[in-house]
Amino acid sequence: MRTICAVVLAFEVIVIGLAVPVAIQLSGFSPAVAGAVWGGQALAALVLAALQRKHAWAHWAGWVLQATLLASGFLVPGLWVLGIIFAGLWVAGVMLGRRTDAMKAEMDAQAAVARADGTPGAAGAAEAG
Repeated sequence: MRTICAVVLAFEVIVIGLAVPVAIQLSGFSPAVAGAVWGGQALAALVLAALQRKHAWAHWAGWVLQATLLASGFLVPGLWVLGIIFAGLWVAGVMLGRRTDAMKAEMDAQAAVARADGTPGAAGAAEAG
């Protein structure tokens, strides 16, 4: 799950970074404010993407980041669309990641049982054939 979420965050870094000039041109924010707000969000997404695999809190912080991107829609209306898209990708990443993690755990358990029984697993059967 965390791998898929890290990929979503990595793409989000690029899109949030591109929101800085949009906020300056369309909404009239000063470059310093736009850079601080959306540049900070992009930096946070980059850090969280790097920490997804090692720290559980980074996953929960990713949820907070999705909420802040959605809230950015109050400041720059075009960011509503991006916030909704990335929140949807985040939720899809969590759901698909959980399903993938469950399948991997099941395969690992089957492999452990096969090793304990002494029967060849899928890899052993492929090598034998």
